[in-house]
Amino acid sequence: MPDELMGRHPEVTQDARELVELATTEEGVGELLRRGLDWVSRVVPFDLATLFLLKEGRLEAVAARGPLANQAVRKHSLQLADFPSLKQALETRRARAFTEEDHSHGDGDPFDGVLDLPAGHSCMVVPLCAGERCYGVLTLDRVQCETYAQPVVDLVEVYGQMLATALQGAEQRATAERLHRQDHEHAKLLESQLGGDSEGILETSLSPVMRDLSLRARQVAETDTPVLITGETGTGKERLARAIHRWSARADQPFVSLNCAAIPAGLLESELFGHVKGAFTGANRDRAGRFQMAHGGTLLLDEIGELPVELQAKLLRALQEKSFEPVGSDKTVRADVRILAATHVDLHQAIAQKRFREDLFYRLSVFPLRLPPLRERREDLPQLTAFLLEEQAKRTGRRGMRVTASGLTRLASYDWPGNLRELANALERATILTRGQELTAQSFDLANGERAREVPGPVSVEETPAPLPAGAKVATLAAVQREHILRVLTLTRGRVYGEGGAAALLGLKPSTLQSRMKKLGIERLEGFTAAEDA
Repeated sequence: MPDELMGRHPEVTQDARELVELATTEEGVGELLRRGLDWVSRVVPFDLATLFLLKEGRLEAVAARGPLANQAVRKHSLQLADFPSLKQALETRRARAFTEEDHSHGDGDPFDGVLDLPAGHSCMVVPLCAGERCYGVLTLDRVQCETYAQPVVDLVEVYGQMLATALQGAEQRATAERLHRQDHEHAKLLESQLGGDSEGILETSLSPVMRDLSLRARQVAETDTPVLITGETGTGKERLARAIHRWSARADQPFVSLNCAAIPAGLLESELFGHVKGAFTGANRDRAGRFQMAHGGTLLLDEIGELPVELQAKLLRALQEKSFEPVGSDKTVRADVRILAATHVDLHQAIAQKRFREDLFYRLSVFPLRLPPLRERREDLPQLTAFLLEEQAKRTGRRGMRVTASGLTRLASYDWPGNLRELANALERATILTRGQELTAQSFDLANGERAREVPGPVSVEETPAPLPAGAKVATLAAVQREHILRVLTLTRGRVYGEGGAAALLGLKPSTLQSRMKKLGIERLEGFTAAEDA
């Protein structure tokens, strides 16, 4: 900050300190911008200060201060491409004062048609950039025809950087809040949809292996013994975990779930153990983690095989000592939590590859339960389809749907690499396309054709096609792999990550699948974005 301005404006130091504090408060973006403009009004003269945020190539006014501020200004927007000087300020990340010569030979005044400002009036453009993002610009205008001095420009440029940092913090807080809100709403939706039906579908199964699993699950539910639930993606591991919780003495206490594959690695420790105010940028208040939320109840660590190795040691200590320290704190917090873990990953293989700690495996796998894939329990298809259609009816209102004998025969001829989740999707598609209430064999369009009992495990891109007749044209392995990956991406609506994503269905790590997609020239399914992986 220029020394001469510090001497001329002794209040600047205090104001700057207040702005830094503002960057870590819980104020919304609107309040943050209002207070930011109040700050600049105390150190820089202007008749109009306008904050524009950048949205899809347009600068849209979101706040304005000064005698010239009016409704037209507050609703003003600009196409960035039409104003090279504004675009240059964002690209160079440098504030700039405009001279009379700039006005006469430049790209026009941003407020032409909105305000009647004299030619050569004082004007300054300040970019609002932090990290890799540029959020918009601040413009300052005076009716007086005098160029802003360079020290003033330098000061407001520093201000612009601080305000952009505050906007970045607000955006990060909003993202974290959205993740928590989605998780909470998802849990509420599951509870309202499932009720006690998950227990019923387990206990009424015709499959011997499922009846044995239900019995063992009920027995372990009466204890606080850690349970490791394994099985292919889509087999219903979270449903089984909720059933164990409801069968336990902790049924009236919280059931909290954390999907280790769905949370960015940098946020996982805070999600598990919480954090204290000031622990990192954007940590503007103390926040409880999942362990604290589940105190007295059950914590499901879903997709535990995706937990980063560096976090596994801290989790192991928390399980052993039933205590932990929130991020940024030296105070120990105790939590009485029953641990359930679930994964589709082969943890023995992960241990051999140094991706999973052996001591953590034995701490979690005191009582292992394996959920069989759907292809190993085809006799349950009548009960499962009835259960899933009833569950679906609670969302869609399409009640009374049923699968006919021919429909069940068609479903039984398929191997269901996506298990219950894929079955639920097939039923929902058929329900949408069927006018009546009966789902016949013709109602089902199964993505990979009828592959009855041909695939012993998860779908793999390494599989080769069946033998072809002599003289037939044979596609290259790369072409077959590319087509297969695209087919699975279509099934998952472009999702790569998480349970039910393409990587899980293909039995691959997400990074491996992304590398193979890049090699095969698969960018992303048209119409889908990375946001759908969230």
